[in-house]
Amino acid sequence: MIDRRISEKIRTGLRRQAAVALIGPRQVGKTTLSREIEREQGGLYLDLESPRDRAKLVEPELFLRQHMDRLVILDEIHRIPEIFQPLRGIIDEGRRIKKGTGRFLLLGSASMDLLKQSGESLAGRIEYVEMNPLDCLEIPDDRVARLLLWIRGGFPESYLAVSEEDSFAYRSNFIRSYLEREIPQFAPRIPAETLERLWTMLAHSQGGLLNAAKLGASLALTGRTISNYIDLFSDLLLVRRLSAWHGNTKKRLVKSPRVYIRDSGLVHALLGLSGFEEVAGHPVLGASWEGFVIEHLVSMVPARTPCGFYRTSAGAEIDLVLQFPSRPKPWAVEIKYGLSPKPSRGFHEAIKDLDVEKAFVVYSGDERFPLSKKTEAISLRELSAMILHP
Repeated sequence: MIDRRISEKIRTGLRRQAAVALIGPRQVGKTTLSREIEREQGGLYLDLESPRDRAKLVEPELFLRQHMDRLVILDEIHRIPEIFQPLRGIIDEGRRIKKGTGRFLLLGSASMDLLKQSGESLAGRIEYVEMNPLDCLEIPDDRVARLLLWIRGGFPESYLAVSEEDSFAYRSNFIRSYLEREIPQFAPRIPAETLERLWTMLAHSQGGLLNAAKLGASLALTGRTISNYIDLFSDLLLVRRLSAWHGNTKKRLVKSPRVYIRDSGLVHALLGLSGFEEVAGHPVLGASWEGFVIEHLVSMVPARTPCGFYRTSAGAEIDLVLQFPSRPKPWAVEIKYGLSPKPSRGFHEAIKDLDVEKAFVVYSGDERFPLSKKTEAISLRELSAMILHP
């Protein structure tokens, strides 16, 4: 399954800049996509997890200058962060000989080192593209496929597994691999057991307001330490902080962010829930569906689209507010699991507060129908397609 939207973003970026950074969690399909681009463009692929390929870059300027006429793909770029400084010189040299675009495709499984290093060394020379797990527009348009995507999550091997047991085993192994292998690369002094407990606590409170002090008390850690650990999960593209919306209103607003584990399949695996029946009988059901919908919509919005949730101390609330650059007023989204969506009173109050252009209730059915003059019930797939081209 190749995401054509991401593929086109990469190609567009390579036409504009010397380098494109493709970032996303491990096993999301970055390597598969990059190898397709390599075959298409006659590029050179180097896997920096491989000692053999790393050895080719002992003298990076010497090696890379031999391939000035090819797209060079460097996978797992964070393995050799010191390469960014030589890359800058090579890119600038190429600009002088009018070879200023389409030079490098850099792949990384964490934004942290990649953004830091490339931000310091490749400013004005690089474009960023984020690759997420599979979404509802990349799978068959039927109820079974959509249910599987929600329960199993969007990592291809989990979604495409032949059984619930195989999918659950994949996700359990993915979690263990991150705790024991990936995270120690970036934060070697953090105990894996502590991070696993925090990750599981975040799954139990999926979509809850961040209360670092309360989480810290449960783990005998300070609130600052908890915030740093959540930053780490965020940098690894595993957790999303959804900021509070601060629109033009005089209402007293909740200011703490909400915290979501980005992949719903990982939420269920962390809670030991292997199939729909187990999810349906668990208190996380509604929050899991909410996080699944929010991750889809936020990952699809056009660039420079502010996103957040709106909540006042009086109880007015919108699960997701989107302010598209091309639209004069925001869109409001409430999320309800079930086939009989009914917006809350607080939602009606909130859309008046913000004077929204459009309001939707995303539910788990397929039909689109009005709920009021300004509010429609809509499926996730249909709203996702609208958001791509608002």
